[in-house]
Amino acid sequence: MHTARNETVTLLSLWGALFVLYGVSLYFKCDSHFKLLLVAAFAFRLIGLGTLPTLSDDIYRFIWDGRLLAHGYNPFLYLPSEILATDIATQAGLTEALFQKLNSPHYYTVYPPLLQGWFVLSTTWGGLNELATAFWLRLPIVLGELGTCWWLYRLLNLTGKDEAATKRGVLLYALNPLVIVELTANIHYEGLTICFLLAGLYLYKKQKDFPSATFLGLAAGVKLLPLIFLPALIDQANWRKSLLYFSVVGGVFLLPFLFFFDPIIVENLSASLDLYFRRFEFNASWYYLLREFGTLILGYNPIATIGPFLALVAVSLILFFSWSRRIKLSLPERWLFALTAYLLCATTVHPWYVVPLIALSALSRFKFPLVWSVVLPLTYVAYGQVPYHENLWIVALEYLAVGGWMVWEVREKISSSKQQKKQ
Repeated sequence: MHTARNETVTLLSLWGALFVLYGVSLYFKCDSHFKLLLVAAFAFRLIGLGTLPTLSDDIYRFIWDGRLLAHGYNPFLYLPSEILATDIATQAGLTEALFQKLNSPHYYTVYPPLLQGWFVLSTTWGGLNELATAFWLRLPIVLGELGTCWWLYRLLNLTGKDEAATKRGVLLYALNPLVIVELTANIHYEGLTICFLLAGLYLYKKQKDFPSATFLGLAAGVKLLPLIFLPALIDQANWRKSLLYFSVVGGVFLLPFLFFFDPIIVENLSASLDLYFRRFEFNASWYYLLREFGTLILGYNPIATIGPFLALVAVSLILFFSWSRRIKLSLPERWLFALTAYLLCATTVHPWYVVPLIALSALSRFKFPLVWSVVLPLTYVAYGQVPYHENLWIVALEYLAVGGWMVWEVREKISSSKQQKKQ
């Protein structure tokens, strides 16, 4: 909680120690100490509940947006850099000190209205005290994590696993250091998204379509990413059912936008998302390879072309994993590979982006996301100098480890499946 991200040696040592404890906890019959380990997992999440994150500065945009909205100004309409020296900033308590902590002051906010509503409540209850505001911003994430473990337990029971395997699956997620640090400690709302997503999945399997669609709409309302999971839910034998289901998802997702309605919002939000794909780059895989080839041939960084191209590749792969009947995958596994394809095609992959994969891996036969969680903290080496600079050898090591393990697992499952058919 108190280690800065530029303290590389200390930071990586702490990450290493946490993952050793994680491995030991899972190795020695963790199911027999399930309640104790689950309590420990949430005790870790409560540590520093009212402290400021040291490994991420996203919180300051949450505070900026919340204060702006609390004073009646639509955060989707104003660039921080444009209003800093205006009366708007003065009225809302948007200071120069807060502005200097923003990581994207020249971009319109990309946080959906559902989150904006919580930002305004947190900044209202926390006032100008950033520590108090951090407490309120963290609270729904902690509650979401409780919900995630509950839904994981119920989903694993649905698959017919025995009690020991079910408890182990829950602890694979609950005790993972990357999950704890990146969600609760660093205040990232993937924790809330995962909870809603798993609730929607459980209710979908129980054939409770309306509440399932409602939860998936809420998941997309927190983070846009769950929208990539919708193609796998299309019932090709019953299009009317699918249309009704997606109508509910769309209604729940879009309803909060009505409170912020302004034609320019679509333009501003689209501009920020477009810049995300065309300018931002961090810890990418295929993109970095294409960038090197493109730069060698063209003489400049072709991100403006490669970004959209990889986005199209990602869409194609997502549809393939969602609809292909040639590959025998459960619904969580289809989601797992759809999200993996998206991340491998992305120009930016921050550590917390991978956390939903860890939840899905607990419901699947594939555990390569756990390997990814172990090597991801190495990306913090980039912040060991100012301005930050990535070590591409570390990035290569990360993706070779993850890709190698994934390929091995896929081959093992295919081989195992063929042997079962022969028998």
